[in-house]
Amino acid sequence: MCAMGAWLAGTIFVSVVATENFYTIDRLLAASPSSTFHSLTGQLGQTESRDLLRYLSSELNRLYFQAWNVAQLGVGLLVLWLLARQRVPAKARWTVGAMLAVVVMLAVLTPAITALGRSLDFVPRDPAPAGMGRFWILHGAYTVLEGVLLAAGVAATMWIARSGMSGKV
Repeated sequence: MCAMGAWLAGTIFVSVVATENFYTIDRLLAASPSSTFHSLTGQLGQTESRDLLRYLSSELNRLYFQAWNVAQLGVGLLVLWLLARQRVPAKARWTVGAMLAVVVMLAVLTPAITALGRSLDFVPRDPAPAGMGRFWILHGAYTVLEGVLLAAGVAATMWIARSGMSGKV
């Protein structure tokens, strides 16, 4: 149960961090308590500062998602191994197996999103660049798969807990 909790918590954590990275940019540009920051962004310009900070956030998010995909494979394999050694409903094992399949899909999507996202960095948004529509489709697919992973993880965790083996997984 601990490994499942880590998997689910990690999934939520990475999603929250990635979202907050972008929101933090506008919060800092609007009301950073640092006068040095305001001075530097004033020298660079509001638009250029925002573009530079968005690039930094994008690169951090790319790193976080790539690392999390690798970590999820390890955690998922550990969970599956632990479940194979316990008496839990087969649907819990199958669901964890399906979750691992989703992680593989996420790992395949991530490089495509990364490459496309990098091609859109520092490109004017008005009008929208040619690859923007495709980027949002891939991003949406990734988000839906993360939601499926999370929902499946909650269901599997409930089945494990109900089986009485919650202290061993």
